[in-house]
Amino acid sequence: QVQLVESGGGLVQPGGSLRLSCAASGSMFSIYNMAWYRQAPGKERELVAAISSGGWTNYADSVKGRFTISRDNAQNMVHLQMNSLQAEDTAVYYCNIRGLDAWGQGTLVNVSS
Repeated sequence: QVQLVESGGGLVQPGGSLRLSCAASGSMFSIYNMAWYRQAPGKERELVAAISSGGWTNYADSVKGRFTISRDNAQNMVHLQMNSLQAEDTAVYYCNIRGLDAWGQGTLVNVSS
């Protein structure tokens, strides 16, 4: 069973930045397609960004140009750099291995003045 542990969330003012990280256990990380999802209070969980094993990326329209997903296969980690944060970005952010029911515990991002 792969374990995923997210970190890096917190309280940030509108316009600020945060960098989320997800550490994965095991030796198969480099072949996984990875993703970040988020779930705001009272809303469905939604895909934010994804990165393939080969490094191809895609983003939700709402975060294009502001968020960047990246991976470090040597460290078994995937990151989400979030810039120009808005109140609408407030949510719990989850790391996911695409195609598997494998999720981290989530990290809370609160964008508020």
